Order: sequence, then C-alpha cells, then structure tokens
Amino acid sequence: MLLCVNIADFPSTDESQNRVLWEELLDLLDAVSPLIDDVCLGTTFLDMHGANGDANAWMAQTRELVARCELTPRLGVGPNKIAARAAAYVADGTICEYGAERELLAPLPLNLLEVDPETIERLALLGIARLGDLARLPHGPFVRRFGTVAARWHALANGCDRTPFVPRGHAVAIEASIFGEGHVADETQVFFALRVLLARICADLERCGKRAGALRLEIELEDAQTHAFDVTLATPTAHERTMLDLLRAKLEGATFSAAIVGLRVQACRLEEGGEAQALFAADDLDPQRVAVAIARLEAALGNGVSRARTREAHLLEERFAYEPFAPPARVMFEEAQAESELVPQLRLLQVREVSVQLRGGEPAVVDRRAVHECVGPWRIAERPHLPSPVERDEYDVVLDDGTFARIYRQGTHWYLRGVYE
Repeated sequence: MLLCVNIADFPSTDESQNRVLWEELLDLLDAVSPLIDDVCLGTTFLDMHGANGDANAWMAQTRELVARCELTPRLGVGPNKIAARAAAYVADGTICEYGAERELLAPLPLNLLEVDPETIERLALLGIARLGDLARLPHGPFVRRFGTVAARWHALANGCDRTPFVPRGHAVAIEASIFGEGHVADETQVFFALRVLLARICADLERCGKRAGALRLEIELEDAQTHAFDVTLATPTAHERTMLDLLRAKLEGATFSAAIVGLRVQACRLEEGGEAQALFAADDLDPQRVAVAIARLEAALGNGVSRARTREAHLLEERFAYEPFAPPARVMFEEAQAESELVPQLRLLQVREVSVQLRGGEPAVVDRRAVHECVGPWRIAERPHLPSPVERDEYDVVLDDGTFARIYRQGTHWYLRGVYE
C-alpha cells in the first residue's frame, strides 16, 4: 500500500523557503517509511509495504510529524499512486482497498490525471466529464483519436497505475571530531589527532561504500576563535594516508593565536566507491586467457565455476539451472543472430485473495475486470514427497485494463501471484 501526503497550503509565498520546509518534512517522514517518492513540492508517496500497524496508524503517525512543521496534511492510502492520490482527494483519511480503485475514481474529475485544459474541453463536448466516463470508453478508438498519451489516461481512469516508485535519495554525513579533550600547542600532536579522525572517517566511508572528493577541517582555538580549511582531492578516495598528506600540506605555514582545543574533519562530495572494471585488459578476449582465469578462480575458491542458464518450466523455482562454465569456442565467421523478442518478466506480488467468476471452467472475470485471454491451467504440486502435498492450478490472464497477471486456484479460493512487466 502507498500513503499519499498532500500539502496544499504553505505558510510562505517564497518557493525557496517552502522547499526548505518541505525537505525538513520529508526527513521527518522517514520515521514513517524510509521509502519516500518526492513527486513534487507538496505531494509525496510513502511505500508502506511491510510496515507495522494498519493504514489508520500510519496516518496518525504522519499527522503527528507534519504538525511539527505547522502544516495541514491531506492523507490517503491506496494500492498504487493514482488510488492513493484519489483517496486523499476524496476526503482526508480515505483508504482505498485492493480492487476498489475503479469505483473510487469513477466520480472524480479529469483534472486529477493532469490532463491539459484543451483536452478536457474536447472530452466535455463528447460528454466525458468524470473518470468513470473515460474508463468506459473503448481503448483502441480513444487512443487513436487522442494520441499515445491517452493510453496512460485510460489506464489511470481504470485504476491501473504503472508509474514507477522512485525512492528519495538520502544524504550521508560522515565526519569525526575531537573537542574538550585538552589542548595542544605542538604540531606533532595536531597531526596525530588528525590521523585518528581520518581513520574514523575512512572506516565510515568503507562501510558506506563511498569515497570523498573533498575534506573540510575546522579548528577551534582556546580563545574561542575558529578556522576552517577546505581541501579538494584530485581523485575521490577513502585512503587515509592520502588525506593526511593533503591536510598536512594545507596546514604548513599556518599560525594560530592560541592553543588548539578542538578538531573536526568532514568528508564532502561523496561518490560511489565502486568502479566498473573489466576482468581482462585486452579488448579481444582470448579463450586461453579465459581458461587460465577460470583455473585460478577454481583454485582459489576450491570448487568449479558455474553459470546460471534459464530453461522452460512452469514452476518459478525451476526456471534456471547451474551448469559448469566453459569459454565459447572461437569461430572465424559468426552467424547473424536474429533479434530476440522481449519476453515479459513475472514480478511476484504479495499474495492476496481475488474474486474470480468462471465461464466454461475458465476464469472470465477477475476482481470485476473481464478476462480477454486465458492460458492454463498448470497443476503445480509443492512438497510432493509429503503425504498431503500442496497443489494448485495456475493461469495466465490478460484483463480488460491491460494487466497481464498470474493467478491460481487452491481449493475453492483464488489468489493473485504476480503481474508480468
């Protein structure tokens, strides 16, 4: 489930000030869920999958945090972005359950989809003023008349939102400081303290998989004065000795009016610590070099090198197998390979029960959505070695809103296993 947080009224007319306040609010909402999609100023979505409590508890905690910023939120909960946003639009605190998306959206205006005003006027001339009207339009003619973007409007009006959830990035502050532990007047003691701080900094960088592109050194003197030194590193690094040499060079010739009583070192301009490296330096891979590298890996690991190969199987856990890796034989003339077709991949979802109506023994309606195509069933037996194995019949179905899903029947109940993307 997604939690939509909408703030309509900000206390200031200055957008930059509102943006600062908005960032503070997003930091507070991290206590509700670490997965936050900052869509725009005033609207954000929180992914509550696996969170403790229910929707009412999530919204109560969110209101308490938003109140610290002296803002008034409008909250809604739904299975996807359009449903959560519509729930907040209908009334503060509305909850849209799975399967109720289309019913909730039907009476709402078209501007909820951010359709341009000119298109809204054209649709109004056709008697289409609500999302329910748009959802009932035939998909093909509607898209041909209003363009490819209309396909997304039609899907959203039917409660199907495939907009990806993009989690907000989090800043990582890495710094170390020594204050109130005496004072020094000798540069040897200063450099020793710097080395201790840099050891902490580099350890934190290693744990986070980061490298620092710059350092900031702050020095506090006994007479309450402070001095700051910014050091730019030629290459982002997490190497303690390199940082110490650069800070030592920066401090050469510097004089202070009193003894040093505090040091703080901060790593700035953090970058990812990993770099893509080729296993072999040569552009033209020599099978002999590959064979030598594999032999060395097998000697170091103590077992053979394997690779995974996909294979046809109905049971998801059996769709791949490991086999010994061998470098391909070199051929003088490579045969032209046809472009491979894009194969939909099944994304497993949290299993939930769905309502299914049968026609001729096959699924015809799934959660009030008509089935256009149906393939199956496949009998799947889990733990067949037990006296009472668990058996189910799986089907692949294409629904009228374009959803390509895997459902299964276990006993007299039906469940949604995942969707193809």
